[in-house]
Amino acid sequence: MSDSTTSHAFPKIHNAMWPGLVGKGDEEGQEPPISLEKMLELTANAEVDGQKFEGVDYFLFHPHTDPDADEDELKRIADLIASHGLVVGSLVAPVWPGTVGDSAMGDDESREKFLDAIRKACRIAGIFNDIGIRKYGVIRIDSAEFGVETWAEDKSANTARIAETFRMAADIAADHGERLAAEGEICWAGMHSWRDMLDLLEAVDRPGTLGFQADQAHTYLYLMGYNAPEHALVGAEYTDEEFYPAYESMTDQLRPWTIDFHVAQNDGTVHGAGSHDKTGRHCQADDPNGKLDITRTAEYWLRDAPSRGIEHICWDGCMFSNEVLETPATWNAILKAMLDVRAAHGWNA
Repeated sequence: MSDSTTSHAFPKIHNAMWPGLVGKGDEEGQEPPISLEKMLELTANAEVDGQKFEGVDYFLFHPHTDPDADEDELKRIADLIASHGLVVGSLVAPVWPGTVGDSAMGDDESREKFLDAIRKACRIAGIFNDIGIRKYGVIRIDSAEFGVETWAEDKSANTARIAETFRMAADIAADHGERLAAEGEICWAGMHSWRDMLDLLEAVDRPGTLGFQADQAHTYLYLMGYNAPEHALVGAEYTDEEFYPAYESMTDQLRPWTIDFHVAQNDGTVHGAGSHDKTGRHCQADDPNGKLDITRTAEYWLRDAPSRGIEHICWDGCMFSNEVLETPATWNAILKAMLDVRAAHGWNA
């Protein structure tokens, strides 16, 4: 096993900015959002053996970004990011109800809101590309539909509805030279199990434009069949001899679609905050209750990664508490985990 100082140029190491936003707010029981400036500062200050984060992945919504921001404002944001020695990679389209978008499974009005979120994300992506702050990455989406039980009332028709919306979104992305990555999570209808995610990707059938965003925390719960027991590949208790063949079976089927990758840890539980439904709990990289060997399991997703256009990996600490997010040691441990992944499975151009 290589150590974290082993030199590979790729994948580039990114940190997500949305943990400062998702689940945060001013409602009772919520913690306040953390500003983009603070998230960038925390990211830029992390360092392990002289190595640092190289970029950020970025949610296109308030208070970090107005999805209708003009070019001058976006140039200001780009300059702010660059001032910390960072670039932009993947962007998160504001597809959720309450942002710009609405359910991809919903009526025509909801669908149009979803597609409008894609248009806005592609516009910003193009401006960042032209500025030069962004040279790689995808636009992240999901079905924006928490109603797994509603989806199950007519699985075939509802999957077809989401797939049709996704094909329309893929057309928009293709017109802008962008790719969309659907992040599989147990909370998103039609994407809530590895089998249903695969069925949806195959129904969309746009492998050049719409793929899968694999997150280690969320796909661990895929393996457990958390919201779809019929698709569980291991039981609640398992041995390594049971786990790794099952993990390989899942990743072998989803990896060909995987065009973006989140390094993460999970303790086998779920967590929600604010308006975000319960999904795979993101744990700290060095959490003693973490179920995953981060470095070992990352390899299953990163095999032949360059052939799928992957140039960076991103840590997702979504719904970490503000105390955890604002502790510098958090980011040093995360950076160390990311560097270990690159040392073991990275590549050069």
